[in-house]
This record gives sequence, structure tokens and C-alpha cells, in this order.
Amino acid sequence: MGKAQLLRFLEFVGLPDFHALHRYSIDNIPDFTENVLKYLNIRFQKPYTDVLDLRRGVEWARWCVGGELNIAESCLAHDPDRLAVIWEGEGGDTESLTYGELAVRVSAAGNKLESLGIKKGDPVAIHLPMLPDTVVAMIATARIGAVAVPLFSGYGPAAIESRLRDVSAKVVITCESFPRRGKQVAALATVREAARNCTSVEHVLVVEPGVWGSGSSEMEPTNAEDRLIVLYTSGTTGRPKGILHSHCGFPIKAAQDMCLGTDVGPGTRISWVTDLGWMMGPWLIYGALILGATITLYDGAPDYPDPGRLWAFCARHKVEVLGISPTLVRALAVYGTNPIERHDLSSLRLFGSTGEPWNPDPWRWLFETVGKGQIPIVNYSGGTEISGGILMGNPILPNKPCSFPAPCPGIAADVVDETGQSVPIGTVGELVIRKPWIGMARGFLNDPERYLKTYWSRWPGVWAHGDWAQRDEDGHWYILGRSDDTLKIAGKRVGPAEVESILVGHESVTEAAVIGVPHDVKGECMHAFAVLTKNSSPSPALAEELRSVVSNALGKPLKPDGVHFVPALPRTRNNKVMRRVIRAAYLNHDPGDLSALENPGAVEFIRDARGRPS
Repeated sequence: MGKAQLLRFLEFVGLPDFHALHRYSIDNIPDFTENVLKYLNIRFQKPYTDVLDLRRGVEWARWCVGGELNIAESCLAHDPDRLAVIWEGEGGDTESLTYGELAVRVSAAGNKLESLGIKKGDPVAIHLPMLPDTVVAMIATARIGAVAVPLFSGYGPAAIESRLRDVSAKVVITCESFPRRGKQVAALATVREAARNCTSVEHVLVVEPGVWGSGSSEMEPTNAEDRLIVLYTSGTTGRPKGILHSHCGFPIKAAQDMCLGTDVGPGTRISWVTDLGWMMGPWLIYGALILGATITLYDGAPDYPDPGRLWAFCARHKVEVLGISPTLVRALAVYGTNPIERHDLSSLRLFGSTGEPWNPDPWRWLFETVGKGQIPIVNYSGGTEISGGILMGNPILPNKPCSFPAPCPGIAADVVDETGQSVPIGTVGELVIRKPWIGMARGFLNDPERYLKTYWSRWPGVWAHGDWAQRDEDGHWYILGRSDDTLKIAGKRVGPAEVESILVGHESVTEAAVIGVPHDVKGECMHAFAVLTKNSSPSPALAEELRSVVSNALGKPLKPDGVHFVPALPRTRNNKVMRRVIRAAYLNHDPGDLSALENPGAVEFIRDARGRPS
């Protein structure tokens, strides 16, 4: 393996080590950002006059002021013979595109959209699985100055309709259907039902061979701060949030993190198990293309038709960087080592992981069993509003199970108490960001006040992310779950991830989620929901054993009042367990927006648990 991209960047900026780089990146934000733009070879049609403008306050920072930047140009400006996309479908079909072929198809797709009346600033909804034409649609939308609105491929009609209405989408790009576990998902029928009552939708464009035609389009001049994409996240209640990002925001942060964190450069084959509707889908597309890498897509269930499918895909296409969630690792670990040993994984050199906190056992399984103790796991945590990470590992810092060795370059992260003051090492507090960064959200669609209230209202000029975090004596960081999920039992505060790791460490438990429930004496008590292994059966004795395991580890005050066995936990399509949904369902409250759930039926399991003894 050649020199890591992070080491190359250190040489580029003339700094000796990562820690010096991080200090420089937050003490000299404009200089650091300008060096990132140069290193990534971001192409401006018109130079900017200032890197950063804070005249409206840090909440509304403006970047690359006065510059003209259409990010599609930087995504396509590479060796035309280099592979840009490799794709494999669940049925075994494959397709690849060079950068030259991708550029031709993007230009034709831009022309097709323009023929449908799409102009600069118009929203284009994209409801597709991870296909080569998904990449084409994303970059073509940027090329003509339109605004991409990615939608989860598994959304139902109601979820799609609410988002189409929210953005007033003029066009929806979808496909006839796609396979999942051997069955066809009727994408087009779903979109047509969703669009029936959306008067803004003028066209439903179905991706099929020849759909883009043979025309060409010109690249639309766009300002650096022009809208590029609206990414939706589910709110705890009410309608979902449409996060606004610009040409000089989301793609730059994505490419920076991908380059310096997961060591991606020209020609690197990177794959991430994701969907376009999760921020990691656009993150993968923009970041990899800016870096001249090869996006390596598998579209299908990762354990279908057999448990070795993901590993076979990695071997077949020589994947170098694989992004995988802790939940998926837990699901694959139950199949043992045989599915791994059947495949040559010698091309793999780095794992990326994001979406949720790790538990120690699955982390070790990925590192020791799959990676043979040789492949680093780059843990990555941030969010849609960040355009990537707050905390992230990289190839030159130590790997410690479940932790993050440092904040991302450019991110002034801190852990604070209720007054906004930094907490000592070893103390749990709120994860915040104290200074602006280029990937910060440009607000919520049609709701700037909600944006300010959600992230900027607790402490002046400080971004409150909503996660509990902690630092150890070695300088490593830990995410302990969402701060609004935190339990406070008889005055003692504990993050749910800490308890869940203890439960998952039991041989009978494959997944767990912990919530707080109102209690007349304690104020709040703890209830746990456990998914058992195939060889285990629910029983009162096992429930009591699990309660004791937690009590022995954390103390009697934190012994769960109840342990409930369920066949599945409600999770989003990016595999994040939704504790707020579990709590609402268990308490028979309105669970709010469920459109992002992969398995909405799991909510009923939680409701039913209330009436069963634990």
C-alpha cells in the first residue's frame, strides 16, 4: 500500500502529525479550508473572494463567498479511462462505467431533465436503489443546477408523498422495480400512488435502458452557496426535516472525510452498505467521485441468497474500503466463519463504520475474524446536518475497540455539561461543535426557526448535536447514544449504549435496546428489549438473569425493572435502532414519523410487550 492520503495532506500543509493538523484546522479555519479545496482540486468557474463570512452569525456561515462552483465539474474531471462505478445487483447482473462513460451519460441525463422543463433551482426527487443510473441522476441534477431530493428506496407512498409535497418536486426519477431477497419491490407503482395527489409533480421518469437518450447539456453556472441537495431525516414528532446543503458544503466535507479518514484516493475501490435516502448514499457518490475513486455498489440484501454474499461481492470486485454498520456485523456474525473463509478478501485494507455506537463483541468479530487483526476499523460519527463526521478514526492513529481516536480535521468538538462548560476526562457530557465547518447545514427547508431551535438554542454560537459523549485518558472519544435517550435512574445518569453492550455480551442476546419509563419513586426506571439468538428461548429465568447481569456490572440502582423479549427492534433503513419509537410504543404514545423504518411491524411487538410479564 502506498502512502496514506492523510500523510500526503500533512506534507501538503507542512505539518508534522495529526494533532498539529487538528489544532491548525480549528485555529485557522479559512487557511485550512482553502488547503482542503486545493488538495481536493475543487474547480471553481469563478474564484471566491473570501473563504468564510460570519456576518450573519456562526449559525448562518457562508463559504467561498462570491465563487461560482458547480460540483458536478469536480466529480467528473478525472482520467476518462478510469473506472468510476462498478455495480452488482442481487440477481448477479453487473455493470461498470468509466469516468468518460459517466460524463457522457450525465450530460445526456441533464439534457433529458431539461427537456422535461427542469431549470436551475428546481427540485428533482430521486427514488432509486443504488444503481449506476442513481449516480448519473445525482450528478446530472447538479450539472443543470437543479436540487436533488434523495428518497429511501423502501419508502411507502405516504412517506414519499409528504416529502414530494414539502419540496414541491417537479420530477420524480424511479425504476419499474428492483429485487430484495428474490422478490420484486414495485417502485414505480409506489411512486405513482404517492404522486397522485401532488400537484407539483409534472413527470415520473422511469430509469430503463436508453432512458437518457443521446443528447447533451451544458453545465449550469452555480454559486458556491446555491442549493445542491435536500436530505431528509426523521423528526422525533411531526413532519421530517429537510436539511439544506450547498455545492460548496456537503460534497466538500464528504470528500475531505473520505480522503483523510478512510484513505480514499484516485482509483480506490470503496463500497458502503447504504441507500440513497441515508446521507451515506450521497456521501459515497460525491466523495468518491471528487476523489477520482471507484464507487463499488452492491444493490441487494447483503446475506442473500447465502450468508457469504457480501464477502463474495468484496472478493469479486476487489473492494478496498468497506463501509458496514454494527447492526449488519451482528447479523452476519451469527453465521460463523465459513462464509468468510470461502472468499479471498486480500483486497480489503480498511473498514468504515457509522450509523450507531458499537458493542465490543461485534467490533472484535469484525476486526479479528474478518480482518484477521490486520484491517483497521475507522469509526465515524456525525450526521446529515454535519455532511459527515464530528469524530473519526484514520489509518495513522491507534485503533481502540468502539472508540474514535479524534475529531475530524476542521471540527472543533467538545464535551460539555449543562452549562456549556467543558467536562473533565472520563465524564459524560453533551457532544458539541464550537466553531463553523464547511459542511454545516444551511438550515431546514421552509423552517429556519426550527433549525436554530434544534441545534443552536442551548448555548450561544455552539452546535449541540444531541449525543452523549465521553473522552478517556488516552484521548479517545466514545459516543454513548442520543442525549434525549439518556436514562436518569434515582439521580444516576447512564447512556443506553452502555447498558445495551452489557446485554449483547450475554450469549443468548443478539440485539438490545434500553429506554427510560416514568416511575413514581425513582422518577425513571429502565426497561430493556432483547432479541435472542436462534438457540435461545424467552423465559422469566432468562429475563431475571439479564437483569442481574446489568445490576452486577453497573450497580443495583441501575438494575432494569423489566426485560422484554421481542423478535425484532424497530430500526431505520440505515440500521439505526429507534429508541424514541420503542419508548413511545411501549408507553402507548404517538411514535411520530415512522416512514424511515425498515420494519414498522416491529412497533407492534413493543406494544404487545407492555401486556406481557418480563
